Amino acid sequence: QVQLVESGGGLVQAGGSLRLSCAASGRIFSINTMGWYRQAPGKQRELVATVTISGSTNYADSVSGRFTVYRDNANNTVYLQMNSLTPEDTAVYYCYAQIMTYYSGNYRNYWGQGTQVTVSS
Repeated sequence: QVQLVESGGGLVQAGGSLRLSCAASGRIFSINTMGWYRQAPGKQRELVATVTISGSTNYADSVSGRFTVYRDNANNTVYLQMNSLTPEDTAVYYCYAQIMTYYSGNYRNYWGQGTQVTVSS
């Protein structure tokens, strides 16, 4: 009933930039927090950045100052602008959203399928 579809991943050289997008669709009544997590090989999934419905943001220390998260509430879309990428940013990036549907009375966590970001040195 709810889908999060990501796009924008790929291969980039160190120092380069990428922008990830994630669009939520379905019988959506409201979206609270949206954001991005990532998982590198052999590591646990970690928070990258989140943005609330009011626009408040939160960043992992490792990306603060390089990444920017923002959203388009009218289109249920969240973005992650990634600048000054390093090989340590290589991971599968997952979109995340807290969504209330027309069928539920509370917010549930939804995840995208993941998009690969590879940064070469």
